[in-house]
Amino acid sequence: MTEPKIYVAGHQGMVGSAIVRNLQQQGQTSIVTRTHAELDLANQAAVRAFFEAEKPDQVYLAAAKVGGIHANNTYPAEFIYENLMMQANVIDAAFSNGVKKLLFLGSSCIYPKLAAQPMREDALLTGPLEPTNEPYAIAKIAGIKLCESYNRQYGASHGVDYRSVMPTNLYGPGDNYHPENSHVIPALIRRFHEAKLREAPSVTIWGTGTPCREFLYVDDMAAASVFVMNLPKATYEQHTQPMLSHINVGYGSDITIAELAQAVGSAVGYQGQIDFDPSKPDGTPRKLMDSGRLNALGWQAKISLQDGLAVAYQDFLDSSLRATTRNPGIQGQVLDDNTGTI
Repeated sequence: MTEPKIYVAGHQGMVGSAIVRNLQQQGQTSIVTRTHAELDLANQAAVRAFFEAEKPDQVYLAAAKVGGIHANNTYPAEFIYENLMMQANVIDAAFSNGVKKLLFLGSSCIYPKLAAQPMREDALLTGPLEPTNEPYAIAKIAGIKLCESYNRQYGASHGVDYRSVMPTNLYGPGDNYHPENSHVIPALIRRFHEAKLREAPSVTIWGTGTPCREFLYVDDMAAASVFVMNLPKATYEQHTQPMLSHINVGYGSDITIAELAQAVGSAVGYQGQIDFDPSKPDGTPRKLMDSGRLNALGWQAKISLQDGLAVAYQDFLDSSLRATTRNPGIQGQVLDDNTGTI
């Protein structure tokens, strides 16, 4: 059997790079990638030309414009427009050039703000979204529906099999440690590291520390993505529905923000006190994915938070060293190397 030619969109991002690692570990050698500078996925003509020239057999759509609450609140137009354009361009160009298998990567923010916990796939479109990241969430929901619509219209006639996975909060190598635009784990890694260097007696975390969150190591997410992509079509269809076809990918349990802060502090080696500021907002009380659908298909997360945080902190140190080497004048500052991909 001929080895499939696989295009990983967003290969410089945290998830995309992990998918490339996973495919390489499995012996896959025909992997196609393009940097953002080489291919702007929001440019329809460029994307069509790329697919016409490369003719990949499979596509992992891990490219997205992502950021934390601050970025989502500040640039809502960019978040909805760029993500909609990238998804539509890649999925349509894939179909137009005979790609039968595509995997779209979404986000847990697609679910309503007040969705029952743990969040099941059928909670989609049952209530209002979290306002701070609604534009991004709407784009991701559109991505799911694009895949489902192409399946419904072209599945039987053209053999189209486009699937979607929705990860919980991710962390690990390749994360974004930007002081304003990062998510909770990389933000805490940076804060505790800087506090350790200053020998600060304490670090104050926003909120009460009581909200619960679920975290999945990015290489587990990559393994789940490849697993779902390679499921036999009959098996995938047996566990999904034509208009409810996405699959949650989670660790399976959550922890409080206070417990997370302790775990990150321990991984970094910070010896000071951890305080909480209850005058600051807590956000949603709990966000836990129901991964029962994926577990029933035979997949389970393997990497513990303790082990994953140790690797993540080393990645932070390595990225700090790379940034300092590139520009000695920014000692201690971590550059944002993420090119807008997850």
